[in-house]
Amino acid sequence: MSNKNVVIYQTDQGEVKLSHDIVKRYLVSGDADKVTDQEVMMFIQMCRYQGLNPFLREAYLIKFGNSPATMVTGKDTFTKRAAKSEKCAGYEAGVVVRKKDGSIEQRNGALVLPDEELVGGWARIHRKDWKVPLEITVSLKEYQRYNNKGELMRNWKEMPATMIRKVALVQGLREAIPEEFSGLYSPEEMPIDDSKLDETVVEVPYEVQEEIPKQEKAEEEKASERQIKLIHQLKNELQIDEEGYRKALMAYYGKTSSKELTKEEASDLIKRLRDKREKQRQKEEETAIEQADTEQAEEEIRLPWEEDEQ
Repeated sequence: MSNKNVVIYQTDQGEVKLSHDIVKRYLVSGDADKVTDQEVMMFIQMCRYQGLNPFLREAYLIKFGNSPATMVTGKDTFTKRAAKSEKCAGYEAGVVVRKKDGSIEQRNGALVLPDEELVGGWARIHRKDWKVPLEITVSLKEYQRYNNKGELMRNWKEMPATMIRKVALVQGLREAIPEEFSGLYSPEEMPIDDSKLDETVVEVPYEVQEEIPKQEKAEEEKASERQIKLIHQLKNELQIDEEGYRKALMAYYGKTSSKELTKEEASDLIKRLRDKREKQRQKEEETAIEQADTEQAEEEIRLPWEEDEQ
């Protein structure tokens, strides 16, 4: 295994070492043989960027059949991170119910009485640097998840109030503190049966850990100024907007800025942008040829009265 196949980063629980092989052998929930290299890379970069330890079940890579992989955090990752956040000044969350008389009540917690109808969840997030908290409400119908048989998934059937309250809370945290929660999704938000997620800590055999080179405490060499300048030049030529550019950096490398890229990542991005530019040029040439052929055909086909006018 070469050094470039290993990613090493620090978390609150210590150092984490991830490789393509380690992820596929120990960290995939579902069909590990169906996971693509790109999905594995995106999972590794998400974990590194967010400082998550997948061995402690702070993040999951879920794959079934040929459907796209789903990446979610562990069940307590959001609340643990909120508790440590320097920006979060606390939060409140609960359920929205329709009472017997038809009135709607926004209630703390997850209590729903037998004669009441659960209709949604709500959350209020307080930031230390905000005077007014962010409030969010979500609909139960939008988030209830069903299996292939059209039946409610276990947790949505057995504890819907707990589930919809959590959905509201994580959405509120992500919107109020994007610096710390952007790109993170909880199992409750996604079309998966989170009751089947294994919460057992993953123990990687010692001999497998020994396969990982011991180097890597030194930081990988950063992208050069020349590489960064070329990346932005290509980005401007292709007219890629800032939002699309940031999303691409996050999806491929788990980064938000070209200055955070390593030399290897910058080279890969430059290649991707050049390939995109070449395809764009080919398409423009094909369009120009088609237009020229059309104009020539129009000139060749002249009606009798048009010839008289010549």
